[in-house]
Amino acid sequence: MDVIIMAVGKTDNPQLSALIEVYRARLAHYLNFELVYIPDLKNTKKMSVNEQKEREGELVLKKINKSDVVVLLDEHGKQFSSIQFADFFQKMMNAGHKRLLFVIGGPYGFSEALYARGNQKISLSKMTFSHQMVRLFAIEQCYRAMTILKNEPYHHR
Repeated sequence: MDVIIMAVGKTDNPQLSALIEVYRARLAHYLNFELVYIPDLKNTKKMSVNEQKEREGELVLKKINKSDVVVLLDEHGKQFSSIQFADFFQKMMNAGHKRLLFVIGGPYGFSEALYARGNQKISLSKMTFSHQMVRLFAIEQCYRAMTILKNEPYHHR
C-alpha cells in the first residue's frame, strides 16, 4: 500500500522541513511513502474564504484517484490513540487498498467537494496546530504506527 500525505502549500520553516525529512526517510523503510505539496494559491487577498477553499479543493481533487482511500485531517474528525491509529493502518493494509491518502487542507479547511470525497476524517488533537506542524505530526504518527505494527521499540507501551 502506498501512503501519501498531501498538503496545501510548502513548508517554509527549515527546522520543520528537516524533521519531516527525517521521518520521511524512516517511513520509507516500511512502505512506499510520498509527501505531495499542492501549490499555494496566488492573490488570495482578493478571494473570499469560500473561494479559497473551493480552489484548493479543486487542486487536491485533481490529484486523487478513484480507488484512493482519502482521509481528511480535520479538527472534527475521529481521534485515535497511537495504538488505535496503528490498528487503523493495519486494517487499511489488510483491505488491499492501493493508496491511502491523508490530506492536510489550507488555512481555512476543506471545500464541500473535498468533504464529500473523503472516506474518513481524523483529528490529531483537540488543540489547534499550524498546518505546517500538522505535516510533521502526521508523518511521525505514520512512522510510529509502522513501528507498533512491527513490535519495534520506538513506541513504548
